Amino acid sequence: MSEANTKDVASILKKVNDYTWDIPIGYKPGMRVPGRIFVSPQLLDSLELDTLTQVSNVATLPGIQKFAMAMPDAHSGYGFPIGGVAAFDRDTGIISPGGVGYDINCGVRIIKTNLMVDEVRPRMKELIELLFHEIPSGVGSKSKLRASESELTDAFLHGARWAVESGYGVKEDIEHCEENGYMKIADPAKVSEKARKRGKPQFGTLGSGNHFLEVQYVDEVYDPEVAKIFGLHKGQVTVMIHCGSRGAGHQICDDYLKILDKATHKYGIQLPDRQLACAPAESQEGQDYYKAMAVGANYAWANRQVITHWVREAFTRFFRREDLGMDLIYDVAHNVAKLEEHTIGGEKKMVYVHRKGATRAFPPGHNDVPRIYRKVGQPVLIPGSMGTPSFVLHGTEKAMELTFGSACHGSGRVSSRGAAKHQFRGETIQKDLAAKGISVMAMHPSIIAEEAPGVYKSSEAVVDVVHQLGIARKVVKLMPMGVAKG
Repeated sequence: MSEANTKDVASILKKVNDYTWDIPIGYKPGMRVPGRIFVSPQLLDSLELDTLTQVSNVATLPGIQKFAMAMPDAHSGYGFPIGGVAAFDRDTGIISPGGVGYDINCGVRIIKTNLMVDEVRPRMKELIELLFHEIPSGVGSKSKLRASESELTDAFLHGARWAVESGYGVKEDIEHCEENGYMKIADPAKVSEKARKRGKPQFGTLGSGNHFLEVQYVDEVYDPEVAKIFGLHKGQVTVMIHCGSRGAGHQICDDYLKILDKATHKYGIQLPDRQLACAPAESQEGQDYYKAMAVGANYAWANRQVITHWVREAFTRFFRREDLGMDLIYDVAHNVAKLEEHTIGGEKKMVYVHRKGATRAFPPGHNDVPRIYRKVGQPVLIPGSMGTPSFVLHGTEKAMELTFGSACHGSGRVSSRGAAKHQFRGETIQKDLAAKGISVMAMHPSIIAEEAPGVYKSSEAVVDVVHQLGIARKVVKLMPMGVAKG
């Protein structure tokens, strides 16, 4: 970041503690609550002025509760910052597509195996070539699954459950997904024909951008007791899948931005930025968006479930073994809005929590945490970049107190894809990673350049913030061995 940017950021923020900084009410006209940034002194220099502006803009929206928040991986996005969390009162607040993003329920899941790193590393290049071949990727990529119209509707309604009942997984997979893999509020009648046409051929595809399929191993165990409950141990091989709702989710967001732009005027909502288009949460327009967004979220859970099935098949064929123990540990959504109960000012209140590039981090004992993990809190999955570690953490009560039960979702970009393509060469990055024992495959070298480790913040530094704050606690560190890029 430029010296001027850093100076401006430092002059705006008021320090609360080493990992918490506030944007005071009054920084922007109309702010109803302060902005709150969770970041370490080390990461402060990488914070964009635009991110602070977007957090301040979100703080002006009707019905916002406590703070407009940004996690340590935050950077500027469409209207709301990526890495942002904001909760709005059900009765007086709003709901906004900008607070969810175009890739509805972009999310991540992790699958364990009973393979050890030394068994897999010597054959990593061949394994990642097989996975790259079996899981379609890239812009507009199409699936080998040919879903009918009725199957598409069923997937829109039942997400991962549809996939499992169609033969793509086992019933335990559903129990190990946030929301059990589908939001019951989904209504396919609220989705356009164009969204159906875009989504129908894309089940089981990674897509493009920062999506990936990564073979990893457990490099370090921080909390042996929780790791045991999650089924993880040192040296164990895992598979991480990161993708979302593909063209269906993108089209749903695009359609409703236009509808909610009109609703903003209809309901007389004053906005500092048109990209914050919204409607009262309980209005007809607001509820139509919520039900359509849930359709996109369910599509994403179905998509990751189909990919999981094909990954299991590929591993079985490659290692010529059926007993690989490839159980799903957990699946979390990164881009979603949900109606949740939280304690605010000592009272329980229903709020629409918008997490855009943020992970739910519910604590021990919460009813929405799978029974098997309820003693320790839900798994919180934080991916790194191609050459840096990913982490599994667990949710805490502190997150309910500070962040509406939320944590960061990744490392966070520090430069755009366009800038990355000028700065890096994909072939060079691929060669450098191979020298470190990491095999990478993509449709084109430019995709590798766009996602070079150098365009992201340090995943270790980002995760350290949420760990130190206590909003999620580290369980294990995972190192990449093979990456298939979307």
